[in-house]
Amino acid sequence: MHCNVWGERGAGIEAAESSRLRRTIRCLPLCFLLLSPLSVALAMVGGAPAGDAIIARKITMIVGSRGNFCSGVALSPDLILTVAHCVLPGADYKLLEFDAEHRPVLHDVARVVRHPQFDLKALLGHRATADVALLKLPAPLDLVPAAVAPADARVAVGDRLLVAGYGVARSGDGSSGGTLRAAVLAATGQPGSLQLRLIDPVAPATGGLGACTGDSGAPVFEVAAPQALIGLVSWSTGPGMAAGCGGLTGVTPLMRYRSWILDQAARLGSPLP
Repeated sequence: MHCNVWGERGAGIEAAESSRLRRTIRCLPLCFLLLSPLSVALAMVGGAPAGDAIIARKITMIVGSRGNFCSGVALSPDLILTVAHCVLPGADYKLLEFDAEHRPVLHDVARVVRHPQFDLKALLGHRATADVALLKLPAPLDLVPAAVAPADARVAVGDRLLVAGYGVARSGDGSSGGTLRAAVLAATGQPGSLQLRLIDPVAPATGGLGACTGDSGAPVFEVAAPQALIGLVSWSTGPGMAAGCGGLTGVTPLMRYRSWILDQAARLGSPLP
């Protein structure tokens, strides 16, 4: 199982191995120049197409002062939801976007709130944990909020879900990271409230579309309208449970944490419908 917390194996996705992203990070303030070669993560592999314009305005890219990068999703113009392992203590975090001339633009994060039951050791041991966190922004951005699915939402084997993130398009090809890509994956195994496992329904054995480096925190939506938010990407594997990408995509469902998200959003001054 390939992850990206602070080592090469674990349960999450957060590494800046992309040469293009490294060039971008060199242009950022000094506190964002601390690249860690051990922060290896996961992203959308297999040449998945970019998400449409509405999806793109819901999804953000998060960079950390230790060189990691992840994905996140807007719940309001000033509130971002991502996974807790992407925003660990001891680092600073900002949102990164590119302007019309593809120049990097950084946006401050005023506060990070991780779920109190998040357990990094459990994540590294490939066990389900409360891998969710909220980022409060000091000012609203031009983002389209995503709606969290109802608490009684359920996923069955074979259900199709839309995953979109900023990770790499090919495992080991860091130069392909930083572009929003999307894929429709199918639920497999035993879907539940603790963990979902997704796979490419077209190439389940040989490897296909799935999360990879940079896709930690990527939103997982229902395919059908209104495309409610079901969960967040936490980890991935290569084909046959090998290390890498293109096999399983592990998702932390939000149904168990929906009340916490709503409560914290209100406490942060960004109440959700």
